[in-house]
Amino acid sequence: MSNSLKPVLVKDFVSNAHGDFEKVKELLEQEPGLINASWDWGNGDWETGLGAAAHMGRRDIAVFLIERGARIDLFSAAMLGKLDIVKAILSDNPELVHSKGPHTIPLIVHAKAGGNEAKPVLDYLESLISK
Repeated sequence: MSNSLKPVLVKDFVSNAHGDFEKVKELLEQEPGLINASWDWGNGDWETGLGAAAHMGRRDIAVFLIERGARIDLFSAAMLGKLDIVKAILSDNPELVHSKGPHTIPLIVHAKAGGNEAKPVLDYLESLISK
């Protein structure tokens, strides 16, 4: 017997994590294993629910997912304004300042999506890029 998630369920979860908070909660209640599931949109464009929420600036969805065990990454940390995390990763891997997340969206765009709460991260990234 397979413990694999149904692909249609993963795709639905990741799709809805771009903005439908109620559907995300419903799907996660139905299948907790979706928390870190990822969907390949094609050509290696992998995305998790947290990744979807991050580039859309959906702090509410991102925080909800992290509180339930989603693995924070550089892109979601940037959107959430987690300056210490972003600095730690980039100090160890400076080339990642130019990295791209799901849908080839640059790291700095994730910080911009975070609004005022991510402004310190945005300022930091801009200072690195302008060097």
